Amino acid sequence: MTLKKTLTIAGSDTSGGAGMQADLKTFQEHGTYGMVALTVVVTMDPNGWTHNVTPLPTDLLQKQIDTALSTGIDAIKTGMLSTEEIIRIAGKAIANSGTKNVVIDPVMVCKGDDEVLNPGNTDAMIQHLLPLAAVTTPNLFEAGQLAGTGTPKNIDDMKIAARKIHELGAKAVVIKGGKALATEKAIDLFFDGETFYLLESEKVASTNNHGAGCTFAASVTANLANGLTIKDSVIEAKEFVSAAIAHGWALNEYVGPVMHGAKSRFGAPHITVTEI
Repeated sequence: MTLKKTLTIAGSDTSGGAGMQADLKTFQEHGTYGMVALTVVVTMDPNGWTHNVTPLPTDLLQKQIDTALSTGIDAIKTGMLSTEEIIRIAGKAIANSGTKNVVIDPVMVCKGDDEVLNPGNTDAMIQHLLPLAAVTTPNLFEAGQLAGTGTPKNIDDMKIAARKIHELGAKAVVIKGGKALATEKAIDLFFDGETFYLLESEKVASTNNHGAGCTFAASVTANLANGLTIKDSVIEAKEFVSAAIAHGWALNEYVGPVMHGAKSRFGAPHITVTEI
């Protein structure tokens, strides 16, 4: 039996809900063989759960990427790339790999924090990563940073930001609105360069959504590796992460991760896809 091979270039979330831990769990749920090139280690202060981000040496990152790419990778995802140098290394390696199934998740902050990891990272992502993206998956804040528009407040704002991000080189854009917008449903906006699609699911009244963004992007990555179109990859990822959020649980008093195996165990919530 031969499995499709998926690589995440991302950080380690020691609590296990996000980062490469979420990516590997998601890759496994989609029947792909996941590999990791680790960029940083994120630890938490047990008293208050503040984050500490420790980058790994860049020469070690390069060796990890070289190891994984030597096996022949079917799809690549990026996650937390904490410095401009790490972004450049990842971009060069992806470009040289020849892999077309590239998902750029432009992680800019740790959940629960408001401070951008490195203000220069946005420009580096625009230069080195977005032109390589089959799809990029920013949340509202990240979309506003990439597009230079400020954080979208409604669907019209999301459409403007998506178009601007597409013009920066990404072949397709998903802006994750989730439950952050004042809408009845949890919505994401997908733009393939020509058509906008609204992806809607029921809102989940829960804060146990740690790792949702990483999980969504990893699902898209695995779907692309398995041969789905970009649009179908995004729709399935919306189903996958919606189920994961619906069955999220409390790890401790500070954080609640999504359940990565929820779709296979409990089925997927209904997703409505509307061309707008």
